[in-house]
Amino acid sequence: MAQAGGPPRPGAAPGQPCVFKLVLLGSGSVGKSSLALRYVKNDFKSILPTVGCAFFTKVVDLGSASLKLEIWDTAGQEKYHSVCHLYFRGANAALLVYDVTRKDSFLKAQQWLKDLEEEFRLGDVVLMLVGNKLDLGEERKVTFEDGREFAESKRLLFMETSAKLNHQVTEAFSAIAQELSQRREEEGQPQQGGAQLDLNQRPSGQARCCAR
Repeated sequence: MAQAGGPPRPGAAPGQPCVFKLVLLGSGSVGKSSLALRYVKNDFKSILPTVGCAFFTKVVDLGSASLKLEIWDTAGQEKYHSVCHLYFRGANAALLVYDVTRKDSFLKAQQWLKDLEEEFRLGDVVLMLVGNKLDLGEERKVTFEDGREFAESKRLLFMETSAKLNHQVTEAFSAIAQELSQRREEEGQPQQGGAQLDLNQRPSGQARCCAR
């Protein structure tokens, strides 16, 4: 099990990509681990439930700059709920993942947002709501409009994905990376350093990705 507490705030040695901590939050079996595995290793397979937290890294090339995402995949089972709070401390971004075939997982993602509000000033983190398992569209219980409307009401990025089909997985993580980089640039911060992000403005149209 990964160590709690997380890496330091964004920063990098000269010539190295800036490091950002990204946490995946959501109910069990919504596909958080599958999303991370698909993004980092372009692989998909049956995965046992995460115990505590799993850890991945990915260097993202944005053209004019690069950054390193340290991806913390938290356990979704209720018995690990209190432990997961330890892992999202110090996060710069979070994916709130739900399963489009399970209404309860959509409501749980909303609860995770409330938990984050108690831990952070939400303007300091990049947040994306992700509806996963589009490959099970015939069993859908949460509509695209439901997800988008909630995301817009809370000023979250939003996207629907399928880890199994590799649909919009890279795009979701790339949108987070682009938003992290863009906000630092807008604040006049160099790509290397440790200042916190201020995301009180609405996300840019380019980063607010949606899949129909």
